Order: sequence, then structure tokens, then C-alpha cells
Amino acid sequence: MRTAVIQGIDHYLPEERLTNAELSALYPGWTADKILEKTGILERRIAADTERVTGAISGGGGPNSSWAIASGNWAGRAAAAFAVRIGARIADGGIDLLVFCTQSPDHFLPTTACLIQERLGLGTNVAAFDYNLGCSAFPYGLAIVRGLIDAGIASTALLLMADTYSKFIHPLDKSVRTLFGDAASAVLITAEERAAPSIGPFVLGTDGTGAGNLIVPAGAMRHPLATADLAEKTDKSDNTRTAANLFMNGPAIFEFTVKRVPALIRDVVAAAEISLDDVDLVILHQASEMLLATLQGSLRIPDEKFVRHYSRCGNTVSSTIPIALQSVIDAGRVARGDVLLVAGFGVGYSWGANLIRWEPNA
Repeated sequence: MRTAVIQGIDHYLPEERLTNAELSALYPGWTADKILEKTGILERRIAADTERVTGAISGGGGPNSSWAIASGNWAGRAAAAFAVRIGARIADGGIDLLVFCTQSPDHFLPTTACLIQERLGLGTNVAAFDYNLGCSAFPYGLAIVRGLIDAGIASTALLLMADTYSKFIHPLDKSVRTLFGDAASAVLITAEERAAPSIGPFVLGTDGTGAGNLIVPAGAMRHPLATADLAEKTDKSDNTRTAANLFMNGPAIFEFTVKRVPALIRDVVAAAEISLDDVDLVILHQASEMLLATLQGSLRIPDEKFVRHYSRCGNTVSSTIPIALQSVIDAGRVARGDVLLVAGFGVGYSWGANLIRWEPNA
């Protein structure tokens, strides 16, 4: 049968690092050790002022010249690694689908995927569009791409994710600044003949009643930015922010996650007609140490099957699962035919999970 198969994954992290020692100097009573204990994070990668999720493309010699990425091109840098690995197959115009997830686009319009298409030198036959999700982005993106490939609409897809949450976090808001880092990731997915689907089944869900618990309140059409929105306010936990900054109700997010995610995991393995014991690795959205430890305990997943990868990059929102997945692949922990379970959850509220049978062509 014709179905979608993941061929490779790569990611980009900016150069700047924000350490726990630097943060502890800003937050009285929060030592570097306390930040590490609460988050599991040693440092976060932070976008420079001039870095955006897209940027200029520069030309160059060789078969991958259209993929030569100038400083500042986040999504492009993540995608560019494929030029090294598979060369002219992509650089010569093989991509016919580009799907891009971000919550920090260059503009309200046009869609950022159109800018990426032009700057990567992809052909005009490519279908390119954005979708706006945060921590559940990866399973949703895989569902979109698989659907278009299974329908015969696309055959070679690039699924890109990039977020720069640091650009709308107030520096004195420890509730979010200690958690989030910036990153981009790229996943190559192609149509292949397989005996059964390599990606899926999927379980996806939404509960918009939680929208206000992780939000940037001001700046778009519902609440256009006004001078008053830039006034700083400090809450009872001594976190400072404006209405144009990211706000997170941490306790509410935690409660939502520990209630929703175990059921999500049970639902997706039931849909596949397997048990959690049949899964080789579980890769959840890399939110924080406290949250992941709670979920691992609730689901009784042994350490050797539970993936953690956030200590050196932080919670990178849409890219956490691809980065963690790449880490175990590069470490040799994934063999051909392994069954992987991935699940994302958070802002929206939204959640999603799916299985991946790892069987790339090479």
C-alpha cells in the first residue's frame, strides 16, 4: 500500500545560551539548583534579536546551492541538514508539500511557508501552508502530511516547526523564562510502498476552555496592542509581565496534562490494537522534568522506554518531540521496525498522539 514514511529528522538551535546561573541572579530565592530541580533544564537556547523563524537565503556552489542558508533562517537551517544527507533529491525540486508550524511567524500575512518556499528555492509546484499549534504540533503535522500523501496529493513532504517564544517572554517572569527555549526542526516524509501504515493511528483533541491558561493576550485582532498593554504588572508570585507577553497558568496546565495525557496514551494504543508493552519508546512533549516524571509514574513506563531530552535546550514548544526523536535515533536507540509512541499536549488546550513504525529507506 502507498503510505507516508518518515525518512529523516534534523533540527537547529541558536547559539546563545541562557543558563540557570544567569536566571538565578534575576530571581531572588531561586538558586540555579532550584531551577534545575523544578525544570530539569540546565540551559535554554535563545534567538538573537536579529533571528527570526525565516531569513535570507544565500546562493552557493555545489548540488545543494539552493539550500545554502544565511544567518537568521531558522526553519531553513533545520531543513538544510537534509541537503547534506540526501543532496539533490530535495535540492533539485523533489519537494511537493511544505507544511510549517509556528506561533511566532514573521508576519500576520503572508503565510510563513510561502516565504520559506521562495527562500529555499523550492519549485512553484509545491503546496505550502502554515498551521498554528504549540506543544501538540508534531502529531498534528504528521496527521496532515499523512492524509495528503495517502490521498495522492503529495509524494515528498517537508514538515517544519520553529518557535521563538523568547521574543514574547518578559525577562522578569520566572514562571516561563526558566522553561522555554527557541528551536527549529525539520522532518522529511515520503510516499512509499509498505505492507501497513508507518505513521498512525492518531488520536487528536481540543478543549478551548483552557485557551486563557497559556496565551499572549494582546497584539492580534481580538485585542489590538495599545499603550496600556505595555504597562508592567507583577503577580503574587513575583512574576512581572505585560499584556503583550506570554502568560502561563502553571497549575492549570499541570492539572490538565496529568488528567488528559494518560487517557490519550491509552486511547492511541487501543486504536492500534496493541498494549503499551508493545511500544519500544515513548516520546512525549518535553515540557519539564516535574511534568514528565509525573506522567511516567502514572503510566508506569520503564526508564529504558521513556525519552528525556531537554536539559540543554529547554522546552522548545513545537520542536520538542522531533529533537528528542532525533536524539535517540542518533544514539542508536531506534532500530528498523521499532514502534514509537509520540504525544504532544498544551496550549489551546490541544493534544495529539500517534504511533510511528520506524522504517526509513536507508
